[in-house]
Amino acid sequence: MALELFKEKGVPLDRQVFTWKDLVQRPYSKLDDDAFTRVRVILMNGIESDAVRFKHIAARLSRNLREPLALIRRVEHHQQTLINWLNPSDQSPIETTLGFEQVAIEVTASVAQKEPDPYLAQAYRFGLLEDFDHLYRYSALYDRIEGKDPNYLIQSYSDIRPGRPTSVEHRHPLDDLRRPYDLRTAHPLSKIHALLITAAEFQTHDFYMNIGPMFSDPVARQLYAEIASIEEQHVTQYGSLIDPDQTLLEQWMLHEAMELYCYYSCLAYEGNARIKAIWQRMVDYELGHLHHVMELFQRLEGRDPAEVLPATLPDLVDFKTHREFVRRTLAQEVDLRAKGTEFVDKAEIPTGHRSLLYRDQLNSEGSPSEIAAAGYQWKPGTELVGRVQAIGVGPEGRLQ
Repeated sequence: MALELFKEKGVPLDRQVFTWKDLVQRPYSKLDDDAFTRVRVILMNGIESDAVRFKHIAARLSRNLREPLALIRRVEHHQQTLINWLNPSDQSPIETTLGFEQVAIEVTASVAQKEPDPYLAQAYRFGLLEDFDHLYRYSALYDRIEGKDPNYLIQSYSDIRPGRPTSVEHRHPLDDLRRPYDLRTAHPLSKIHALLITAAEFQTHDFYMNIGPMFSDPVARQLYAEIASIEEQHVTQYGSLIDPDQTLLEQWMLHEAMELYCYYSCLAYEGNARIKAIWQRMVDYELGHLHHVMELFQRLEGRDPAEVLPATLPDLVDFKTHREFVRRTLAQEVDLRAKGTEFVDKAEIPTGHRSLLYRDQLNSEGSPSEIAAAGYQWKPGTELVGRVQAIGVGPEGRLQ
């Protein structure tokens, strides 16, 4: 059932309260719950993290908005706490990393298929193939460091195979900028998509920057450093899709609509009844935030929110496998490269191009992503199981 943005008011801001027990609830099970529950938790932590980040930056730029920004920001900090603490303590950093990359693959694939603007859809497909390769590289690292099968977590929703090789993803900063949508003509879903994927990639970048130095394995440390650099490129790409001519208040209102859109998508797909109730609560809270900002927009800018927002939420995120779409995109677009704001075949990149020089310098002492996945091909079980099978097992379980 479509959610009507102007009619549904949600929970008023002054009634959005928490307790410590409320904020720290029982986490999901990393093996027993559906993998998409992890996907939704990771995604919504990133969405709330970006909401808090945006409001802190906006407060530095607007004296008039500081008080309402502070009020909603504190609630969203606590929303992020509630969501983030749903991650279980027995989920290791590299297991959480696999979840991050599954978010990037399946959510971006959904967005790419629903995006009404062909250029923006191309940008999402372009980044998707890079995140797809990251899942493969981290899966190889997971097998070798922890000796575990990544599919225990991925649950066969996403393929574990190479995408556009990480080693060739490094680009000059000016080749990561894209053409922004036009605030006057862009579909509301295009605006929501750009904010959504930017937030998700920002979280991934920050997580890798924080967790990478905590590994003792030198290849792991280098791999996180390498992929964190690509995530910075992705934040640059997706952030540049947002029209910078939108007013600060207009961007804030769109951000609240995007948060609501994501929570409502989570609510539509969640199978864990306890966590589904959390998504419903967050939908009601975000409706309250949205209407609070809509009133500010009317009062301070003298504009009708209906100029910017749709009457109902657009087509929701599909939390399901997009394997066939990803495979088709991989087969057709793996050789695309960025040249300025455009996407071209790698054959059209001239020798000596700035991104080639940039990439060659970074890789001049070796590529961690190539080292980490050297000889790796995912199959059920682990590398250790494969070696035992190759050696053979004799009577009484002894290796032959």
